[in-house]
Amino acid sequence: MWDWLFQFIDPLERRAIPYALVGSVASSIYGEPRATNDLDVVIQIGANDARRLIAAFSPDRFYVPPEEVVLAEIARAHGAHLNVIALDSMTKADLYPLPVEQQDWFLRRRALAVNERQVWLAAPEVVILHKLLFHREGGGEKHLRDVRVMMATLGSELDRPWLQAEAARLGLALPPEATAAS
Repeated sequence: MWDWLFQFIDPLERRAIPYALVGSVASSIYGEPRATNDLDVVIQIGANDARRLIAAFSPDRFYVPPEEVVLAEIARAHGAHLNVIALDSMTKADLYPLPVEQQDWFLRRRALAVNERQVWLAAPEVVILHKLLFHREGGGEKHLRDVRVMMATLGSELDRPWLQAEAARLGLALPPEATAAS
């Protein structure tokens, strides 16, 4: 069941590229499971790591953008992402190079056991912020629904003051029921 996930995570781990799951896989773990077409992963890399990232994914098994595209995306201050596609299954991972202003978000990640293996998952507050950023960039009610479900499911487990401060800093609006519960 989790093979599609590990096909993208294993190469990152073999090349020691720090990562954290965000997006629908993470919100499904923290909230309500739902089907998804891809994997969203924040990765901690710099321009010097571009070749290491490309080499992580075997070209006979994966499509990875050319080095100049990878370098251009890593250099972008905001909204950078790279598509990696597994050729046999045509499943996709969206890799998001971690922006400088989100470095502290990465420190909040946590290890989760999946099929007796450790997987790095962004903290639930960070997943919520990513979902709100995805919504701001492309719309989609599914992102807001994921946020609402996570907030209802996790309740007092969330670090709401930190979440509200980061959302305000980014100009993101939390759903009304999210701010009322703090």
